[in-house]
Amino acid sequence: MHSVHVKLAHPRTGALFDSPVPPGVGWPGDVATSSTVVAATPTQVRRLARAVTALEQLEAEVSVCRACPRLVQWREDVAVVKRKSYADQPYWGRPIPGWGSQRPTVMIVGLAPAAHGGNRTGRVFTGDRSGDFLFAGLHRAGLANQALCVDAADGLALNDTRVLAAVRCAPPANAPTPAERAACAPWLDAEWRLTHSSVRVIIALGGFGWRAALDMVRNAGGAVGSPAPKFGHGALADLGEVTLVGCFHPSQQNTFTGRLTPQMLDDVFEQAKALAAVE
Repeated sequence: MHSVHVKLAHPRTGALFDSPVPPGVGWPGDVATSSTVVAATPTQVRRLARAVTALEQLEAEVSVCRACPRLVQWREDVAVVKRKSYADQPYWGRPIPGWGSQRPTVMIVGLAPAAHGGNRTGRVFTGDRSGDFLFAGLHRAGLANQALCVDAADGLALNDTRVLAAVRCAPPANAPTPAERAACAPWLDAEWRLTHSSVRVIIALGGFGWRAALDMVRNAGGAVGSPAPKFGHGALADLGEVTLVGCFHPSQQNTFTGRLTPQMLDDVFEQAKALAAVE
C-alpha cells in the first residue's frame, strides 16, 4: 500500500490518517485490524467468502481485499492524488463493505463505489451527488434517520435496510471488467447468505445491480426463472421469498436529465416498503 507520509485530518473527527487508510487505525466504522486476513487472489476471495460466518468478519475481510490488481492500483492512486476540492482530506482508498442493518428487510444493490465518493468516505454510495440523491430518498421514505451522508461519522443510520455494491472497489471510468466483477461476486454471495433470512425486497440500482442481484439469489439456490427477468425502472421480479425491484441508477446523468426524479425514487421506496411490510 503506497500511502503518503503526510497524515491528514478526518473532516469530522479531526483524527489524522494516511491515504489510503491502513486497517485498525481508528477510521469511523472500520472493523478490520492489522491481523485481518487479506485475499490476494480471486481464489482466496472464494475460499474466504465461503468460510465467513458473521457480517462483521465479512466487512473486515472485504475492506482489505487486494484480489484485483487494476482496481487496487486505481483506488490507491486516487486516494493519493485526490480531487482538488478534497485535497485536505484523507481518503479511505480501500474496498467498501456493505453497510446498514444487520437484519435488513430491504437490501439495495448498486454497481460500485465512486472514486471521490465511497472511495473517500469509506462508506458505500456516500460523499457525492448520487449519494445525496439516494439517501435523501431513503430519508423521505423513513429508511434512513437523516438525509446527510457526507462522511462515515456523520450519524447516518439505516432502518431495516442494508446497502451494498456488487463490486467493492472504485473502478476506472466506473467500469469494472467482467473478470473483476466475477472476482468480487463471492463477497456478495456471502453477504446474501448471512442476511437473506430477513430480506423481503431487493432494490437493484441500474441494470448491473439487477443482474448482480439475480446472480446472487441464483447462486444461493433461489427461484430465478429462465429467461431471467428483465430490468426496468419499477420492474418487479418474484424470486420466491424475495421480490426484486428495479430502479434507475441515481447517477448524475440520470438525475440531471430527469430520467430519474425524486418522485420516481420515492415511488420505488414506497413500493419496496409495502412489499416488505416495513412500517
